[in-house]
Amino acid sequence: MTITRVWIEDGCIGCGLAEAICPEVFNIGDNTLNSIIVGADLPSVEAEIKEAAKDCPVGVIMYEDVSLGEGEVSG
Repeated sequence: MTITRVWIEDGCIGCGLAEAICPEVFNIGDNTLNSIIVGADLPSVEAEIKEAAKDCPVGVIMYEDVSLGEGEVSG
C-alpha cells in the first residue's frame, strides 16, 4: 500500500485527534482547523494516517492509496 495524497474535506471541527495520532502529517494551526503538513513523508506513517481517517469524528480526513487502484480514495 502506498498513500500518495492526504486532504481534509470541509467540516473539520479542529478536535485535535488527527494531530495527536499523526503529528508528522496533521497540524492544528492558529485557526484551530486541521491542516496537512506540506512535504510530509506519507509512506512512513501510513498506518497512522489510516487510523486518523478512521477515527475522525466527522469523517473528513481522506487519503489516496495507489494500492486500491488508480484514483481510488479512502477515508
